[in-house]
Amino acid sequence: MLLVLIVGNDQVLSLCSYNEMPTFGAYHLFMWQGILTTLSQSNGGYKYDYATVPFLAEVFKLLVSSFLLWRECQSSPLPRMTIEWKSVRLFPIPSIIYLIHNNVQFATLTYMDTSTYQIMGNLKIVTTGILFRLFLKRKLYTLQWMAIVLLAVGTTTSQIKGCGEISCDSLFSAPVQGYMLGILSACLSALAGVYTEFLMKKNNDSLYWQNIQLYTYVFFSAHIAYFWCNLQHGTASP
Repeated sequence: MLLVLIVGNDQVLSLCSYNEMPTFGAYHLFMWQGILTTLSQSNGGYKYDYATVPFLAEVFKLLVSSFLLWRECQSSPLPRMTIEWKSVRLFPIPSIIYLIHNNVQFATLTYMDTSTYQIMGNLKIVTTGILFRLFLKRKLYTLQWMAIVLLAVGTTTSQIKGCGEISCDSLFSAPVQGYMLGILSACLSALAGVYTEFLMKKNNDSLYWQNIQLYTYVFFSAHIAYFWCNLQHGTASP
């Protein structure tokens, strides 16, 4: 069954099946992330401790994954769940990378506007493609390499401002710190994604069980980071 999205004067925007709706929704949540984060700022900063956001997000994902695993366990046969230490011990690595990446995103948005943040987000495709080739030995065809190069060049040139703009004091439209954080964010995102795919395809465990392991480690890492930040500011609570 198809769902038709209508915009304006009966203009058909797109067609998508119901089984594609989760991907469609995730894409729009990603698009709104930068906008909503920017709107939450006040005088170029955050009035709240943004370290709590990744923490609460992981709590939510952990609860959802636990519910889905419970529902999966109601069926037969039971899902495969490996509890051997040699398998479980690998999950802290991507969890720490994701934790750092989530906090870097908030710092990045203090140096650049939403549109620049979204454009810089395209570098995640570039870094992911390169890491997939280097670590997972995925073959990239000539057309794919051309797309990666064009995306990297396009992202870079879009940030170069002309001398006819406000000032020529800087070659780029945002501070260098913002670009450095944006590149770091892209590298962390790609590294975490590639490692997680390698990890999850290492065995035939239930996807929800693997997610629970990942989110549990991220949860504890985020909790420690949050407690440490509050301790540094003298506001830690038991």
